[in-house]
Amino acid sequence: MIASIQPSVLSGIITAPASKSSMQRACAAAVVARSKVIIRNPGHSNDDKAAIGLIKQLGAKINTPAQDILEIDSSGIDLQSPGRGISNLQVNCGESGLGIRMFTPILSLSKNTVTINGEGSLVSRPMDFFDTILPELDVSIQSNNGKLPLIIKGPIKPKDIEIDGSLSSQFLTGLLLAYAASGKENVNIKVNNLKSLPYIDLTLKVMADFGLRVPRNNNYQSFYFESAPNTSTPSAITYTVESDWSGGAFLLVAGAIAGNIQVAGLDPNSPQADKKILEALKDAGADMIVNNEKIILKQSRLKGFSFDATHCPDLFPPLAALAAYCEGKTLISGVSRLAHKESDRGTTIKEEFGKMGLNVLLDGDIMTIEGVKSLKSSVVHSRHDHRIAMACAVAALRANGKVVIEEADAINKSYPDFYSDIQKLGAIVKLEQQANAKHS
Repeated sequence: MIASIQPSVLSGIITAPASKSSMQRACAAAVVARSKVIIRNPGHSNDDKAAIGLIKQLGAKINTPAQDILEIDSSGIDLQSPGRGISNLQVNCGESGLGIRMFTPILSLSKNTVTINGEGSLVSRPMDFFDTILPELDVSIQSNNGKLPLIIKGPIKPKDIEIDGSLSSQFLTGLLLAYAASGKENVNIKVNNLKSLPYIDLTLKVMADFGLRVPRNNNYQSFYFESAPNTSTPSAITYTVESDWSGGAFLLVAGAIAGNIQVAGLDPNSPQADKKILEALKDAGADMIVNNEKIILKQSRLKGFSFDATHCPDLFPPLAALAAYCEGKTLISGVSRLAHKESDRGTTIKEEFGKMGLNVLLDGDIMTIEGVKSLKSSVVHSRHDHRIAMACAVAALRANGKVVIEEADAINKSYPDFYSDIQKLGAIVKLEQQANAKHS
């Protein structure tokens, strides 16, 4: 799909989408809880659909009695023999990095062989973490030189281990859920150089909300599962998926650079890492009012800022769109976290925003952006990366002419309603099918 974005002035109110980080964790927690779950405000992105499809393969019964309700009955799942005892179960995580990193340890509870695969950019993303860690837990694993597919056979036997948390916190999320499901007591996971700490806060909160055993967090350096309490998981659980600060960040930046809008649904007290977009907007001098019901943003004169995105690397794309219209230089640290996303995002931001006339410098762990008065009309490519597509669309709102985004349907991975939502706010967007456009 091609999206053509014209310079636009935004106004109105919009509700941020459901958080796929929250939604996918809820699907995983539902499997571990083996209970009847009602999920309110469920997401419908491709990553969410992949998680729902996977737990259905494991034996969960899925029902959607209303658009804003998803019912999951996982009470019949046997985690040691998921998929109703299929001896070589094959599952697919779509393009979801969180999905495969979170579900692989859970699937390692199985005494039967499980083959785990994915699609798109996920097949080239590194998974060699599991090659190292799972054998320590008595799980046999085969991979394609550290990439998909993974073939595993457990059951996992939790014990005291030490892991590297520098690549992603998502691996730890999966281990925490698997350890909780195993019932093993007095075991400790030591973590070195853990990144994206707020995402672990979200994992622990979801575990608590689903009545699972929650480990003691020792300053993010270790997670200790004590003796199991004499309590049982509730037979019925109701969970509301938060609105998404990752997707909402694009709406907030759009308001700061191109309009007078109100964004509803975002909880300023959320554990989500990307709520730190508020700090960046404040430091940039955005005209912003924040309360528990909505966030109001008006176009205003913006200035360069410094921001550490080490623990919230998904903010790099919207921050680049914001920095483009800030007077002076903006410095964003944490570039090392970008290499293994849907694209090599540091390089992608430099090259695709460069097509619009923005000077982006990468120097080690620092991205420096020199703001401009207006980006130029151009043709850019999403690189099949949802956040790059949205960042280019937001930046286009103040360009000096039309910006065309190739492979614009990459947004379906996390925020399928993005173009229609900004259209509701007044953005001039034209969507059309493309005929085998090449990456340029």
